[in-house]
Amino acid sequence: MARTVKVLGKGGQRRAEEELGWDRSTIRKGTRELESGYQCYDNYSARGRKPVEYHLPDLLEDIKAIAEAESQTDPTFKTTRLYIRVSAAEVRKQLVKQKGYTDEELPCEDTIRTKLNELGYQPKKVKKSQPLKKIAETDAIFEQLKQVNTETDADETALRLSVDAKGTVLLALLSRGGFSRLEVKALDHDFRPDKRVTPVGVFLPQYNELYIFLVTGSVTSDAIVDCIEAVWVMIADRFPLVQTLVINQDNGPECHSRRTQFMYRITALADKLQLSIQLAYYPPYHSKYNPIERAWGVLENYWNGSLLDTLETVFRFAQNMTYNGVHPVVEIVKKTYHTGVKLTKKAMDELENRFERLPGLEKWFVLIRPLPP
Repeated sequence: MARTVKVLGKGGQRRAEEELGWDRSTIRKGTRELESGYQCYDNYSARGRKPVEYHLPDLLEDIKAIAEAESQTDPTFKTTRLYIRVSAAEVRKQLVKQKGYTDEELPCEDTIRTKLNELGYQPKKVKKSQPLKKIAETDAIFEQLKQVNTETDADETALRLSVDAKGTVLLALLSRGGFSRLEVKALDHDFRPDKRVTPVGVFLPQYNELYIFLVTGSVTSDAIVDCIEAVWVMIADRFPLVQTLVINQDNGPECHSRRTQFMYRITALADKLQLSIQLAYYPPYHSKYNPIERAWGVLENYWNGSLLDTLETVFRFAQNMTYNGVHPVVEIVKKTYHTGVKLTKKAMDELENRFERLPGLEKWFVLIRPLPP
């Protein structure tokens, strides 16, 4: 190659690259060998070992798929770390069992632990991440949730939504802790201001899309269903094949499957949209495993140390935050919702006939099919 380029004269390297596809660095190496008379050897041993994902390209995605279903956010929202219920050794076992790897091709447990840390998962138990209580059905609920969510994510006719409301934000010159580069002065007492706002979030885990509704009134069953409907109106054109919405929620007082007004509104929504709706709840005391909670942790850390004294300030912070590198869609909801709305026992008994509750886990998994128009 060097001799050929030398014969071509000035501009020979460029012509050889364009016409013959030769790499210029290889040509220069040959030229040095030709001029010096010494053969140059590549020091491959000094380059180090390739990372395990170089040999197993799908490994990181497979680890993430296993850890995602077992991870929860920091309940205090002081960090954006994710804590998982399983150890690195268990993740390795599941890679063999679920993903078809062999024991020989997988790296050791320490490497799996390192990759978990790089992906943002903390495979260790800390006091603040442990649930307060555990009911008898907890493990069964998680197993069913894992199955439902996995099947939904693999089905193009189904779409999963993660829904939850964040803690109410008081709009006043109140300290929220944290640090700020600017010098700010906050009131040293909570004077219980009249103005407040509650963020309600709808998250699409498969598509990394977050929708935040800043509700200035009470967050009732009607408010939650209205937010779900508003999101579907925004995205319906993109999902023409979807026939089922799977909604992940916690068992909060305004959205659990025994709340008469919520079940009435969600059933009416199924009929209106002509979609089946599958309610899939996280077990009590384990709501931090809901994917939307991770967005709240990011938002809390983003505005920590700032004074949230006006609705516009909260709106601006919510708009400017990024979750996994994507800005959320934010709307302000000033509609007044009435509290204490509920159905009579007779009306609820009639509505109950439309619910397909999972035997043994009736409170946590409910399927609602739409009536024909």
